[in-house]
Amino acid sequence: MCSAFATQAQNQPITIKVHHFLGPQSVQHTTMMGDWCKSIEKDSKGRLQCQIFPAMQLGGTPAQLFDQAKDGVADVVWTAPGYTAGRFARSQVFELPFTMTNAESTSRAAWDFVQKHAQDEYKDVKLLAIHVHGPGVIFTKNKPVTKMEDLKGMKMRGPTATVSKMFAAMGATPVGMPVPQVPEALSKGVIDGAAIPWEVAPGLKVHELTNYASETDPKFPALYTTVFVVPMNKAKYESLPADLKAVIDKNSGRELSATLGRQQSGNDVPSRKIFTQNANYKISTIPAAELERWKKATAEQDDAWIKDMDKRGQNGKAMFDDAQALIKQYTK
Repeated sequence: MCSAFATQAQNQPITIKVHHFLGPQSVQHTTMMGDWCKSIEKDSKGRLQCQIFPAMQLGGTPAQLFDQAKDGVADVVWTAPGYTAGRFARSQVFELPFTMTNAESTSRAAWDFVQKHAQDEYKDVKLLAIHVHGPGVIFTKNKPVTKMEDLKGMKMRGPTATVSKMFAAMGATPVGMPVPQVPEALSKGVIDGAAIPWEVAPGLKVHELTNYASETDPKFPALYTTVFVVPMNKAKYESLPADLKAVIDKNSGRELSATLGRQQSGNDVPSRKIFTQNANYKISTIPAAELERWKKATAEQDDAWIKDMDKRGQNGKAMFDDAQALIKQYTK
């Protein structure tokens, strides 16, 4: 009788609570975390199942998501570590201006870099993936941005401290905020524009709240990107039987990181199309020659990151060079 109960208990599906800050229509909800959940359910033959909570439904703020995974409020979260400035400083080497080539390659590089240089930033969780989004785009309300001087005095939303510093270096007034706050900030005039990727813009109604978009020459490294992580609660992972731990292990790591980067940046194309459907919406491309000026103006950020690592007892230059080499290695 006892063994029958034990078998029954063993066959009960285990629910993984997944939490993130974007809406239920977002690619992060439907495809990225949605596909991951389908994979673990399939590979576990239904013994692992997900319940995904979008838009901070379990409470808290986007900046608290990482700790929610650490503390067990959620089992798995998708979040941007840059929302807590300075805490994940090593990983944020990939957010430096003009570093990212494409999301899939850079995400692979980020996974390898963390395994080598930044594991202790994630020691309180089981890290499943680290990835970046497609090239950042500048969206503005009142005037297009085609040269550095256009940014002077504009209040620009930066997703992370790194991007805020980049805007400050080019004469803008940076305003840091998580992406869910962008629509209200644009509509109330708290900001004149925002830096975000194409893929998230329609869900935030940016096509209705701004009139101009400035993308960078596609042959040039991206203006910026944001690092995202998928941490899992350590105790939840450790509580799983060995075969289910193996399912989680199979669905994590470098290839999951690359997949999430590819899925998120893949949504740039249909999202951009929404903007082109409005004949009055103006999309400009900032040419490579102008971007060289931007790169020079923000080069100090690379040096500042290296110095910060040195102060933390690391070899900043070696780590910076390693990040660049990994991106080059994976970029086809």
